[in-house]
Order: sequence, then structure tokens, then C-alpha cells
Amino acid sequence: MTNEELKKEILKLKKEKNAVILAHYYQIDDIQEIADVRGDSLALAIEATKLNSDIIVFCGVRFMAETAKVLCPDRKVLIPEINSVCPLADMATKEEVLKKKEELGNPTVVSYVNTNVDVKTVSDICCTSANAVNVVKSLDENRVLFVPDRNLGSYVKEQVQEKEVILWDGYCPVHEEYSTKDLKKLKEEHPDAKVAVHPESPKAIRDMADFIGSTSGIINYVSKTDANEFIIGTEEGILYELKLNNPGKEFYIIGSKSVCTNMKKITLESLYRALKDEIYEIELDEETIELAKKPIERMISIKRT
Repeated sequence: MTNEELKKEILKLKKEKNAVILAHYYQIDDIQEIADVRGDSLALAIEATKLNSDIIVFCGVRFMAETAKVLCPDRKVLIPEINSVCPLADMATKEEVLKKKEELGNPTVVSYVNTNVDVKTVSDICCTSANAVNVVKSLDENRVLFVPDRNLGSYVKEQVQEKEVILWDGYCPVHEEYSTKDLKKLKEEHPDAKVAVHPESPKAIRDMADFIGSTSGIINYVSKTDANEFIIGTEEGILYELKLNNPGKEFYIIGSKSVCTNMKKITLESLYRALKDEIYEIELDEETIELAKKPIERMISIKRT
């Protein structure tokens, strides 16, 4: 089938099965175009709780679909590509976190939402890149183990100096690749461009930015800023939403490797197959759901920036 034929079949199946399609901003354009809702991982999971559907098809990486299942345990949650995993999330396991926590004398565990569900079950609270600073500030405890992204963790550490923030040695391979050389070159080529980067970027990149924020934060910043040119430091899939909302503005992505290959595994074909055959369902036991729900719900109550 052609892409257009696939889209028609997907929309037909979605209606027949009372399904909703959620797509992360880093998905390919065709997936974002056909989705019912586009957003960052937490916003999509929260949105899923508000939608009246029997099936949720989550076009993202596995931890995102797991979060949706935790928040919507009565719904069937599908992921179109079972091997669409997050390398950052895989850099921490439940056993490793428990071991490190014991070694450090039982600090409060703050886990980035970009963790697999097993880590969430042993976390005190989760956070997103949009509310990580506010989450850590909200804690009564003064010692925090921040899992798993060292770059986001170091950004939090800079903003919340009154607390001891212990960093896990994990990172997002996409953001870790950014170099100051590439960014300097873009700034020289486009001297009027504003630089907006994700806090998963290394400190040297963040220090050169006009704005540091989550995926949704970058989108809002671009829309509210008068500049016509922007240098963007996050996965290139964000360009779909940026161009859709700001047709008169120009965008330049830092470097040449700003592609999450796991996000890009999902295609119209795999989305069609998953919905047609209802395959790759996220299944979690009740205990896991209950344990993971507590830090997630605690996180949701904290204001996002």
C-alpha cells in the first residue's frame, strides 16, 4: 500500500476499534500527521487518561507506553515496534538503583520519566525535563539521587544549589553528540538566530543557549519569541511541530546526528500492523502498576515550566 492508502486504512481501523493514536514529537512526520494527539511523553500519557478509547496506540519508545499503561491500566496499550526502546532509560535498572541507594545511605530517588517502569517502582518521585527543577525544590529531603540523565541532573544541580544532587552516569546519545564546534559554526552562519536547547544537552552546549527547556518548552519559546531564526538542540522530529506553528520562521538543528533511531523505527506500516492485529501490547502486573503510579502521580502534581 502507498502511504496515503495506509493512512486511510489506519483511520478506518482506529474508528472501528475505538482507538486513539498518540505520537511523540520525535516521530517521523507521517506518524505525527495521522496522530490524534502530539506531545512530549508525559503530556501524552496524561492526555490518554482523558480520552474515551478502548485502545491506545503509543507511537514513541517503550517507557512512554509503559507510563500510559500505568496511568490507564484498564485500557489496552499498544506500541507499534516492540524494539523501540530508549538507550537512556536502559542505562539504569531497578537492581542498580537499589544498590546505589544503599551505598549512598538512602537518598531520595528522583527518576526522570525517561526510565523503564522497573526503576519507577523504586523511585520516590519522577520528573520531566519541564518540572525537574521544581520537583527537586519541592522535596523536604536535602540529598537526592538523580536517575538516569547526568546532563539534566547537572542542570538541576545548577538551579537547586541548596541540595546535594548526586548524578547517575547516564545520557541521551542524541543530545550527547552535540559539540560546541558545531554550535559555534551555526551561530557564525546565523548571527541573529536564537539558540534553544534541551537540558539533556551537555553543559557546554547549555552555556551557549538563549533558552534551555523541554521539548514542549522549546516549542512554546519559539512561538512566543519575535526572532525569525532559531538554532535547535534536540531531536530533529521537533521540526514538524515548529514549522507547523511558525511557518515564517527558519530552523537549524545542531550537528548531523540529531536523530533518535529508536523513535524512527515506527512507520505507517508498523502502526497499521499493530492496530490491525492488536500486537505488541504493554502488559504490567498490578503490583508494578501500583508501585510505579505513586511517583508518577506525585510528579504530575508538581508545576511544569
